[in-house]
Amino acid sequence: MNLLPNWDVVVVGAGNAAFSAALSAQENGASVLMLERAPKDEDGGNSRFTAGAIRFAYRGLDDLRAVMPDLSADEIATTDFGSYDESQFFDDMFRVTNFRTDPDLCETLVTKSFETMRWFQELGIRFVPIYGRQAFKSNGRFKFWGGLTVEAWGGGPGLVDRQTEIAGKRGIEIRYATRAVSLIYDGDAVRGVRVKHNGAYEDIHAKSVVLACGGFQSNTEWRSRYLGAGWELAKVRGTRFNTGDGIRMAIDIGASTSGNWSGCHAVGWDFNAPEFGDLAVGDGFQKHSYPFGIMVNAKGERFVDEGLDFRNYTYAKYGRAILEQPGQLAWQIFDSKVVHLLRDEYRTRNVTKVTANTLEELCAKLEGVDQANALKEINKYNESVDTVTKFDANIKDGKSTSGLPVNKTNWANRIDEGPFEAYQVGCGITFTFGGLRVDPKNMQVMDTDLNPIPGLYTAGEMMGGLFFFNYPGGTGLMSGAVFGRLAGHSAAKPGE
Repeated sequence: MNLLPNWDVVVVGAGNAAFSAALSAQENGASVLMLERAPKDEDGGNSRFTAGAIRFAYRGLDDLRAVMPDLSADEIATTDFGSYDESQFFDDMFRVTNFRTDPDLCETLVTKSFETMRWFQELGIRFVPIYGRQAFKSNGRFKFWGGLTVEAWGGGPGLVDRQTEIAGKRGIEIRYATRAVSLIYDGDAVRGVRVKHNGAYEDIHAKSVVLACGGFQSNTEWRSRYLGAGWELAKVRGTRFNTGDGIRMAIDIGASTSGNWSGCHAVGWDFNAPEFGDLAVGDGFQKHSYPFGIMVNAKGERFVDEGLDFRNYTYAKYGRAILEQPGQLAWQIFDSKVVHLLRDEYRTRNVTKVTANTLEELCAKLEGVDQANALKEINKYNESVDTVTKFDANIKDGKSTSGLPVNKTNWANRIDEGPFEAYQVGCGITFTFGGLRVDPKNMQVMDTDLNPIPGLYTAGEMMGGLFFFNYPGGTGLMSGAVFGRLAGHSAAKPGE
């Protein structure tokens, strides 16, 4: 005998994807309960640790004003916002994933991105331009680049706090420090969730369940099992609570998996950062200005093309490249010509940094590095730099090197003006790419026979099939919003 459901929809998680699902389900008439494994002071999942950048398709200034109605006249007059249409978004998604992204999921992401931003704005979520990180001033005007223009006001913490506030006003209940441990499944449909709170277990019955509780990046054993040897040594950029619980619960009742299970989003991260993300520091351990300098490994050798593309399209895969180096470390090196271009995270107290007036002195301070070889590598690099092409941080300027084992494609300046700065980085994993297989029309989880599991939906980082090998910056929040909204609607109105 089935017990009467306590709720129409239970959402497992309390990050951006989960809130998108909960708010969508509520506005479609459902009573909604959210379950957050973390205590209140660590809520929000990975979303709270982001800088809040969000990628979406827009045709120009009018679209941006619809999302940011409080843009000032001065901001408009001094900024070239450009455009980033759906074709560019599609191109970026297919290019960076080596054409492996699921075409149906990708189409939904891209074509629903702008309307989802409008929906956010109508809910009362505020957005602002990403000055300083995505636009440099040239000839009195800011110019945005890399298809990334907008961030949530207050970054990730601001987004989560605002979503929490909106959910509370709409009567959505959130239970903190409440861990979902298994799905209630009778062989025909998911009927709710079994949870653990304060050491006691409770069954919560619902008509539908949306799993939106993140990937498995904080599970050391799963990282080693699925990503490969050495990944237990990576630092976790975000929450310590994303250990794959939602994925495991779904697999336990026969869910099918999908996507790039050996792949993840991983970046250059301060070498001495803690094991998990620190909310007091947030995203400040990241180090993403490498396109304007060079990186050397423990052998004193360059190992990637730092100027291959805008950092939006390379940062999520270069963490893996750093992890694969001897000692799982690298040093990012800059001279005084470009220090003013470095992002704010280079100016925090929580940074592993050395400075010197000469390259000889700088290399002598590079801990864990063949210092003599590092100096030779910098000198070889300097000799190979094109000194004719003009440097321009706002475009892929083609200012490159030639004749090196690994050439630098853009933004190649000689490192020859002191004082010099160097920053030690390791690998910081953000989220994993493998996850659950879904019906892209409604986000219903599929079983191993590729049939939908009634009553079960998913969204966010635990959905497989969207990202492979790499990731365009800002797409994670957009994915969580688009697919969370769709999952919430489907959970509230199955069959529509």
